[in-house]
Amino acid sequence: MNIKTSVSERIIHAFIISSLIVFCLLVLYPLINVLSSSFSSPSLIMKGEIYLLPKGLTVIGYKKIFANPDIWSSYINTIAYTVIGTAINIFMTAIGAYPLSRKDFHWCKLWMIMVTFTMFFSGGMIPTYLLIKQLNLYNTFWVMVIPGAVSTWQLIIMRTFFRNGVPGEIQEAAIIDGCNDLQIFGRIVIPLSAPIIAVLVLFYGVGHWNAYFNAMIYLQDKKLYPLQLILRDILVENQLSSDMSDGLLTAEQQMIGESIKYALIIVATVPILMVYPFIQKYFTKGILIGAIKG
Repeated sequence: MNIKTSVSERIIHAFIISSLIVFCLLVLYPLINVLSSSFSSPSLIMKGEIYLLPKGLTVIGYKKIFANPDIWSSYINTIAYTVIGTAINIFMTAIGAYPLSRKDFHWCKLWMIMVTFTMFFSGGMIPTYLLIKQLNLYNTFWVMVIPGAVSTWQLIIMRTFFRNGVPGEIQEAAIIDGCNDLQIFGRIVIPLSAPIIAVLVLFYGVGHWNAYFNAMIYLQDKKLYPLQLILRDILVENQLSSDMSDGLLTAEQQMIGESIKYALIIVATVPILMVYPFIQKYFTKGILIGAIKG
């Protein structure tokens, strides 16, 4: 069946498509510029002659990065923080959200008020620092994954998904069949919650991958530094390690440093970007069911 569109609808469609194209170009241009700069001659980067395509092809920035042991160790640390931290996040969030999603849970509203209260008020940086010291977490691996084990906002989203995305009739049938709460949670609720779990894995994972502030405060041992903290030192403080700057004059070091900055941004960004295509299909269902319905 052919449906004719009016002139005004065609104009609106053309405007929407044009706007989306412009928006995509605005988003893609900085990424393309950084990628091109990472493969371009340092002198041309300093002159600001790199726009879309790389000029004076070179991989000196990548060579300096992959020859630096600090980059490799921080990369491994970041992967460990992301994988272990995200696993802890999902586990803690799920076991916290499930009882709050049960309508037969006593004083549910009171507990929700207490949970929501933490979104607006915290202990502050100094009390948190003192607590970390007293718990002997300072300058340890676990200081990067335990203090932020549960995000209140993500817990509320998962709780809402459990309440509206998992049919109550199935849980009631499981109770009749003799299942207890742990069996219902493990055998019914979790398998049916793949969309929201996938979405929260991405949210938590990106947060861990990009985390540097806690590392800057709580870590002293450079062997525990995440990749983003090394990237911050290079981008903000313009510090190159001895492995990167050995034998270079100051002017040459500055030029090579530009290539290293762009190359390191690519190295730090590509892995997390590769995760998006595999989780994208869960976004609509997971976010809508977990956030819109109360």
